Amino acid sequence: MQETRFEGTLQWHGQSPDIAFDYDHFNRLATLSFAGGASVEASAASSFKGDDTLLNPETFMLASLMHCHFLTFMSIAAKSRAPIAAYSDSAVGTLAMKDGKTRYVEVTLRPKVRFVNEADAAKLASLHEKAHQNCFMGNSVNFEIKVEPELG
Repeated sequence: MQETRFEGTLQWHGQSPDIAFDYDHFNRLATLSFAGGASVEASAASSFKGDDTLLNPETFMLASLMHCHFLTFMSIAAKSRAPIAAYSDSAVGTLAMKDGKTRYVEVTLRPKVRFVNEADAAKLASLHEKAHQNCFMGNSVNFEIKVEPELG
């Protein structure tokens, strides 16, 4: 594969000068924008004084891993001629202190798959294993990613 670049911008919304600029009070709201026009309002997680109704770096990481595994799985299933009727995932990411730093220490993906042809269900584990091995986002992190697939 040739090198591919991705670009984005972050614009902080600033804050009123009458609000103290300290750890407990600074505004954590920003807009993230990307090529093609996609943009999203983001904050910090509430555990870091942010707004849980908005996406945050931790949820972006989890979303990135889920979506990459999904797209890789679907590509492998398509190339294996194992059509998929339904796919969902219910993932959990664990942030903890490790080596003196707060970091992701584990993510568990729980994809639920329904095949068009019931006979393809025997391929579930091998397709997910190939997806896990080839998901470039998963290959880019330094923590364990568990995949616990089931038929659905």
